[in-house]
Amino acid sequence: MTSVLQPQSHVGQRALVTAAASGIGRVTAQALLDAGAQVFICDSNPAQLAATLAAEPRLHGLQCDVTVEDQVTTLFATALKELGGLEILVNNAGVSGPTALVEETSLADWRQCLAVNLDASFLCARAAAPLMRRQGGGSIVNMSSTAGLFGLPRRAPYASAKWAIRGLTRTLAQELGPHGVRVNCICAGSVSGERIDRVIAAEAAKTGVPESSVRAQYTDAVSLRTFISADDIANTILFLTSAAGARISGQDITVDGHTETF
Repeated sequence: MTSVLQPQSHVGQRALVTAAASGIGRVTAQALLDAGAQVFICDSNPAQLAATLAAEPRLHGLQCDVTVEDQVTTLFATALKELGGLEILVNNAGVSGPTALVEETSLADWRQCLAVNLDASFLCARAAAPLMRRQGGGSIVNMSSTAGLFGLPRRAPYASAKWAIRGLTRTLAQELGPHGVRVNCICAGSVSGERIDRVIAAEAAKTGVPESSVRAQYTDAVSLRTFISADDIANTILFLTSAAGARISGQDITVDGHTETF
């Protein structure tokens, strides 16, 4: 019989969500908590992390820059001490990166964007893999983007990192699948919130096009003519990490309202 997602679908599961003091990470951490999981979070912003932990006493967390190897090692040691094990890793950390043509992009900006969007997922997945392998199961969800499916003008570092996440996901799925560990990635479209507002503002400034027109270009490229929400992403993560998604691995799950063009 096929498993059906229930309100307490994640009871007994232990999850680590990166960059979870705000945005998609915060909503995902809350969704996992409400589904019955124990959740540990990290974030590089100490003020936001403190506010999130104060607002939700069921959460535990640690300040961490997940692009720094030693800090990731400390993160996992602390999370495991608190949780006692790990069934779920959500690699949510990411930045928009610069808005510029390739020839205008500095090497420093390129490397910083790849560090947050790609290196962080590698470091956290590398730390989680032996834990999940030993316990004979688990689920890793990486965050890609529709930019990792189609490319995106003036966003080369971001698109490149998100494209690489898909390769990392498939490789991890092949390596860990024999041990019962599932690995998937979400290719998100434009998510309503402060980040897309900043991206639109930067695009408008770069091209001289009004922000309202840039926003319309984004929504007009989507069949449903709308941005998606952090809840849409969190709901997909709940499905992928539940028994209902037990046979889904190595996949790009696109949550974008159907992007037609860029």
